[in-house]
Amino acid sequence: MVEGESTAPARIRHRRHDRTRRQRRGSRQPVARLLRRREAARRRKRCHWMELKNRERPLEGTGATSVDAPPFDTPVKKPGRWSRRTAGSERWAKPALVAEVEFAEWTAEGVVRQASFRGLRLDKPASSVVREGGKTELPAPLPDLKITHPERVIDASSGITKADLVRYYASVAEWMLPHLRDRPVALVRAPDGMAGQLFFQKHAERTAMPGLAAHDRGLWPGHPPLLTVDTADALLAAAQMNSIEFHMWNSDVSRLDKPDRVIFDLDPGEGVKWAHVQEAALLVRALLSELELEARLKTSGGKGLHVVVPLGPRMDYAKVKAFSQSFVRHLAKTVPERFSAVSGPSNRIGKIYVDYLRNGKAQTTASAFSARARIGMGVSMPVAWEQLSDLKSGAQWNVQTAREYLSFQSSDPWKEFWSARQSLAAAIERLP
Repeated sequence: MVEGESTAPARIRHRRHDRTRRQRRGSRQPVARLLRRREAARRRKRCHWMELKNRERPLEGTGATSVDAPPFDTPVKKPGRWSRRTAGSERWAKPALVAEVEFAEWTAEGVVRQASFRGLRLDKPASSVVREGGKTELPAPLPDLKITHPERVIDASSGITKADLVRYYASVAEWMLPHLRDRPVALVRAPDGMAGQLFFQKHAERTAMPGLAAHDRGLWPGHPPLLTVDTADALLAAAQMNSIEFHMWNSDVSRLDKPDRVIFDLDPGEGVKWAHVQEAALLVRALLSELELEARLKTSGGKGLHVVVPLGPRMDYAKVKAFSQSFVRHLAKTVPERFSAVSGPSNRIGKIYVDYLRNGKAQTTASAFSARARIGMGVSMPVAWEQLSDLKSGAQWNVQTAREYLSFQSSDPWKEFWSARQSLAAAIERLP
């Protein structure tokens, strides 16, 4: 959001910040707790105001940045009958500040609904901010890509179309390809949308996709050729062929038998609150830290979270899987009221199943930035551990919102993931 300010008379500037709020009828929260929360909220608002006061405000000075007319296309609403504002009393500033704002939707009048201020964006110039439209053209690097049936609705609940999916993958290709390149993949395809039949494709088989690399059969003897998605062309070709999800191996083709990561998939059972999923991720991280292993975090795009431990490709799949199984069993034994090491819906009612089976050879996990073939089409998003408390679900972002979120990210929270070369040898000895 770009701030092109309209100032009101000084006598009411702080009125909203300092006005006493009434307790909601029926609220059973202790009064002291409510007062503490409200005072904290008022402090945050005052801190934001002081931050603005300490900066050079466009309206304070020589008037060189003041403008007579609104700097945006949205028309100014006339004051109502009981408004203190008089028509023409507004003072407008040339846009200079950028703020990050969460909101529910745009209204028909071009105003945001249920807006929530998140903070100033001092790293982003106002001139670079544009309103994201619903009919964004395909990115320039691939202008000739032909999309068949672009209007086909993939997810009826969100209205996401095939064109939306292809555009999403085009926009995140630079972020996503490091996670896919040189890794055997399994594609979840939906030729008739999510309402139709979905199927996995791990090999070239009968349907060839331009750009996808089909490796020699000798790479994995006795099996059909494995596929890899190594370029943006291949990624978009797969999306054009109705591929929604991209699942990947834990190893690359240069060391197919030596995984370079361990993945713990936190899958909540029936009745598990999201706060318990967040707590579970922290407990997994804490136990890994005791074993002197660092881990990264990403949303699953579904109900849970993925905790990923980067490794040096030294051990084979059998040893890595055995470690992950022992780790999960120890976790379930230590905190049995929260964790289950046994799959199946009946074994995880009110608990979180930590799936370690994805660490076996030829097993796959949804890649970072992959869309999910579920209602709402969530996205598996890499995040920093500091963001965990702000997450609302494992599908925090979807195909429609992930691009905007990534446009505000100046750095990759998994930047150091690729240089990590941890070993499981010491951890295996220390694990009970």
